[in-house]
Amino acid sequence: MHIAPFDNKNKPIVDVDNDKVPLNYFNIVKLKKGEAFEYQVPGYETCIAPATGTVDVDVEGVSFAKLGNRGVDVWDGEPEGVYVPVGAKTTMVCVSETAEVFVAGAKYDTVLDPFDVRVPDLVQYGSDDTKTHRKIKHILGQKQHGKVGRLLVSELFTVGAGGWSGFPSHKHDTNRLPDETRHDETYNFRFKPNWGSGLQMLQRHDNEPGDAYHIVDGSTVCIDNGYHPCCVLPGYEMYYFTILGGLTQRSLVQYFQPTHAYQIETIPGIKDMVAKFK
Repeated sequence: MHIAPFDNKNKPIVDVDNDKVPLNYFNIVKLKKGEAFEYQVPGYETCIAPATGTVDVDVEGVSFAKLGNRGVDVWDGEPEGVYVPVGAKTTMVCVSETAEVFVAGAKYDTVLDPFDVRVPDLVQYGSDDTKTHRKIKHILGQKQHGKVGRLLVSELFTVGAGGWSGFPSHKHDTNRLPDETRHDETYNFRFKPNWGSGLQMLQRHDNEPGDAYHIVDGSTVCIDNGYHPCCVLPGYEMYYFTILGGLTQRSLVQYFQPTHAYQIETIPGIKDMVAKFK
């Protein structure tokens, strides 16, 4: 499902128990200097990750100062995040001139401890030759495995000007271990320059026609089922904020589309990428 960019007025874009991705939660909060935003999401653990700007965060009395270091866009600095336990009363206050803040969530039922992430875990794979060159910055990734319930949060960059991401095509919509896990997934896309655009595919069955969405700067896509590669037009860079919520476990097991699975052996670094989504 594609959700075109709109002014959400700091209300969830993907709310709790969404009919397409019930394991996910997603909000974009926009603030001016001195403005505050308070939230609680019962039944969901969340992560605060500024896209741009800087905020002070308070989670049930635990403070995290000056979260976020980016200026003009998501390419301008490194990501940071704060993990927010299930249902915790949380306040963020903008301390820069403006801030745009992503709030990512996954359904969970156990209250853990809040913490911040100031240095992302970086993975880069693919090559310009394979047209699948991608850089991944994990905010809640493998390093935080024992501290988080079911939530994985990352920023993905399609390296270079044009190319494909999420290939070889894969899915994770069915719990059938050890071959695959059910993980709902939500993306928010950005392009550089911001008038760029791309395509999100959703191929429901191997070798059968599927769905495709024209994605633009600010598009949100909910991945309910199917193989889901995406691409960006030549001459543009693409970024997407990624939320994964597991049904029964946090570690993601991707099932690669049988027709294309052999290309796992042709794309440099992809096995290391798969290992990092744990």
